[in-house]
Amino acid sequence: MRASFYRNFLKRLYPPTTTKASNSIHRIRNIMSESDQSIGFDTPRLVTKKILAKLQHEGDGAVVRRGIGRSEQKFLDPFLMLDDFSVSPPAGFPDHPHRGFETVTYMLQGSITHQDFAGHKGTIHTGDVQWMTAGRGIIHSEMPAGEGAQKGLQLWINLSSQDKMIEPRYQELLSDDIKRAEKDGAEVRIIAGESMGVRSPVYTRTPTMYLDFTLKPRAQVHQNIPESWNGFVYVIEGEGVFGKPNSSSSTAHHVLVLGPGDGLSVWNRSSKPLRFVLIAGQPINEPVVQYGPFVMNTEAEIDQTIEDYHYSKNGFEMAKYWRSQ
Repeated sequence: MRASFYRNFLKRLYPPTTTKASNSIHRIRNIMSESDQSIGFDTPRLVTKKILAKLQHEGDGAVVRRGIGRSEQKFLDPFLMLDDFSVSPPAGFPDHPHRGFETVTYMLQGSITHQDFAGHKGTIHTGDVQWMTAGRGIIHSEMPAGEGAQKGLQLWINLSSQDKMIEPRYQELLSDDIKRAEKDGAEVRIIAGESMGVRSPVYTRTPTMYLDFTLKPRAQVHQNIPESWNGFVYVIEGEGVFGKPNSSSSTAHHVLVLGPGDGLSVWNRSSKPLRFVLIAGQPINEPVVQYGPFVMNTEAEIDQTIEDYHYSKNGFEMAKYWRSQ
C-alpha cells in the first residue's frame, strides 16, 4: 500500500513523460526495495554500540585487538572476551591455566600449535577451529607454528554454574569440514549455529551462533537470530552497513553490539569485499567473577580456584609436573 501510494503521488506531481518524474519514481522504488528486504524480521536488530578494538600486548610478545573484555564492553553475556590476535615467533601464549569457560580459536592466517597437560597436542591452520571447554581446569600453551604473523580470533564463552567444573573437552574442525552456504553474492562459513538452511555439527554447551560472512560488492544478507540471545558483529575487513539501510558504514576492527530483535540485515555498498563474523548466544544470567584466566560465579570460588592451581588439585593435579615442549 505504501509503495503504491508514493508511486501514484509522484505521478500526479510530475507527468509520467518528464525525466524528473521518472527519476523520482526510480529513487523511491530503490529505497522501498532496499528497505523491504530488511522488513523480513518482526524486529530488526540495530547497532547500539560501536567499539574500536585497539591494539594491546598480551601473552609473551603477542599483539591483540580486544573488542569484548575491555572497559567499553566488559562482558556481553555469555561472551567474556574477543581478541583479534597476531603473533610471530618467538612470541606466543606460553603455558597458562583456564577454568570455568570455553575458548574458541579461529585461524584467519597461518598456524597455531596447542598442547596441554592432559597430553593433547595439535596444530590448527588457516580456516581451522578449535573449540576448547576448559571446564574444571586446563593448563596449555598456544604458540605460532610458522614464520611471520599468525593471525586469528579467540572468543571466550562463559559456562553456567552447573558446567563450570565439568571435565575438559575439545572439538576441532578442519577448514574443509566447515559447512558453507552462498546466495546472491553472500557467502557464509557456519562455525556454529545455522545460516541459509545449513547447520554446523559443532555442539555448543552454551547455545551459540558463530558465522563468518563474506559479502561481494553490492551484496546484502539477512540473518535470523534467536530473539532472546545477545549478539555482536566484528568487522574483519572492508566496510558495511549494519542494521538499517540508512545507518553509517562500519569499518574493519570495530565491534558492533546489537540491540534486541529477531534478525540482522547487512549491506555492502563498497567496491571491495566485506568480511565479518556474527556471534550470538543465549545469556546465562548468572553472576560473573573473573580473575585473569579464571571465571566463576563468586569470589569464594575464585579463591578456591587460585588455591587449586597453586597446590595442583581439583583438576590441576598434573600442573606440578608438566611443561610444554
